[in-house]
Amino acid sequence: MSNAPTILVDGLVFPEGPRWHDGRLFFSDMHDRRVLACDTNGKLELIARVPACPSGLGWLPDGRLLVVSMEDRRLLRLDAGGLVEVADLSTLASFHCNDMVVDGHGRAYIGNFGYDLHAGASPRPAVLILVEPSGRARVVAEDLLFPNGTVITPDGKTLIVGESMGMRLTAFDIAADGSLANRRTFAQLDGAVPDGICLDAEGAVWIACPMTGRCLRVRAGGEVATTVSLEAGRGAFACMLGGDDRRTLFICTARGSHPDQWIANRSGRIETLRVEVPGAGWP
Repeated sequence: MSNAPTILVDGLVFPEGPRWHDGRLFFSDMHDRRVLACDTNGKLELIARVPACPSGLGWLPDGRLLVVSMEDRRLLRLDAGGLVEVADLSTLASFHCNDMVVDGHGRAYIGNFGYDLHAGASPRPAVLILVEPSGRARVVAEDLLFPNGTVITPDGKTLIVGESMGMRLTAFDIAADGSLANRRTFAQLDGAVPDGICLDAEGAVWIACPMTGRCLRVRAGGEVATTVSLEAGRGAFACMLGGDDRRTLFICTARGSHPDQWIANRSGRIETLRVEVPGAGWP
């Protein structure tokens, strides 16, 4: 495996939430307020405009796209006539909603900042919210330090969430009704802030580390099996295993995350790298 990513798409504002679906990579260009899709040649298609900033993406079993609308804390669904509200999360999420994983039943698990990160507010614990396909929403985990990237194992029985400000990956058992139990540390990370994450077929988690410009492949217990370093000054904000064999690692990169600094800069990229172990589970 080469450790030097190649550029697939350039000139984005701030790509996040990458998901491989139906032969293409879908992602949110968050601060440009658009959901986009690209093929393996980098050809882009506009999927939707989301005025309050898109973040996490996923699909219902019937193929309809779900989109997290960050600033107004809503879950949206893309129907034939456009985006419609599935759930208003403003009474459950204490600040902007962010990443999401949707399981095989169409249940969406959504994190949130917990506090105003970009304004320099003091960190506060946040919750993980479960939204049923019907739109019913409830809190399924509390006291998380910035719950961010989330994955579910292929058997549908374990959820792993990256606690960005806790510098750890935390695992839960998933009950039949989607509730979470048996909270435990999957990996305590040494100086790495996990942002977007994805899972591979050996049970290791790839994590994007924005502060250090790396992607790490982490095994249960915290062993770092692989390190991918980006160009100096560039952060990794999310990653996804995709391609026909799910052995292409797609990395969302940019030179910063603050919207006021980078909208005009357009430093965002999708970069790719071939890896040995294919992706697995959800997303």
